[in-house]
Amino acid sequence: MTGSLFKGNFWSPDILSTAGYDNIIQHLNNGRKNCKEFEDFLKERASIEEKYGKDLLNLSRKRPCGQSEINTLKQALEVFKQKVESVAQCHIQLAQTLREEARKIEEFRERQKLQRKKTEVVMDAVHKQKSLQFKKTMDAKKNYEQKCRDKDDAEQAVHRSANLVNPKQQEKLFVKLASAKTALEDSDKMYMMHINALDKIRVEWQSEHVKACEVLEAQEYERINFFRNALWSHMNQLSKQCVTSDDMYEEVRKSLEMCSIEEDIKYFVTQRKTGQTPPAPIMYENFYCPQKNAAPQGKATGPNLARRGPLPIPKSLPDDPDYSLIDGYSLIYQ
Repeated sequence: MTGSLFKGNFWSPDILSTAGYDNIIQHLNNGRKNCKEFEDFLKERASIEEKYGKDLLNLSRKRPCGQSEINTLKQALEVFKQKVESVAQCHIQLAQTLREEARKIEEFRERQKLQRKKTEVVMDAVHKQKSLQFKKTMDAKKNYEQKCRDKDDAEQAVHRSANLVNPKQQEKLFVKLASAKTALEDSDKMYMMHINALDKIRVEWQSEHVKACEVLEAQEYERINFFRNALWSHMNQLSKQCVTSDDMYEEVRKSLEMCSIEEDIKYFVTQRKTGQTPPAPIMYENFYCPQKNAAPQGKATGPNLARRGPLPIPKSLPDDPDYSLIDGYSLIYQ
């Protein structure tokens, strides 16, 4: 810290006022609340990262992804699955790191709370003592002022009774005046005593107020610095996670660069080929001349209408009733 600003800017002309101190305490309470909110944010982010990491891990291990691929693409997919698992583990590790950071913030808050409690106890006691002494002083002042009025009344009564011939009444007035003067002196001493006590307490309160301002300002300086560094560290952790994930993905990209489409196709052909000879054409076979039209063994020929066997020649003339006979078989029902 280059200097103290709190101790010079949180005073009030009213001796009973605690507005300046209250403003400082309220500001520090807000700062503590802000740290708690960031702590809760980190815990929630840790839960999200952990759930994402576990879901990603289950996805990589249980969900099939190109499991029937072969050769170089299969190798690239294996690298892909491995790196996805690594990324998932990184997210789970990040969740643990965030919880550790949240724990540090909680410890910091509690430590500052205990330190500030000591100052608050002292200041509360001084404020209470100051208020109580101020009330006693004001009561003493009222009593002193009343005794002053009583003495003045007694003097005026004596002056008014100067021409009275009754000595007993005059004696009573003089006794009353003397008693009033004595009471005034006592009340004056009491009033002065309370004034001195109040001033002593005022000096003590001012000294404690300055000390409290210095302590509380130092705490606020420490809190802002801690909060800023915690947020900075959080950003570094997230950046590191991104860099680590990108390194993993780069390994997958490198494995994909080694993937050869031609090699995978050749590998499939080598492993799964069934032969290089296509099937022969199915030839036409004449029902009546199966031997003549059978294709020579080992010679594949296509269908050729010109090679069909000749139709049988009828033995009868067209005008003969036997014309419908073919090789002794009749096609006409008789």
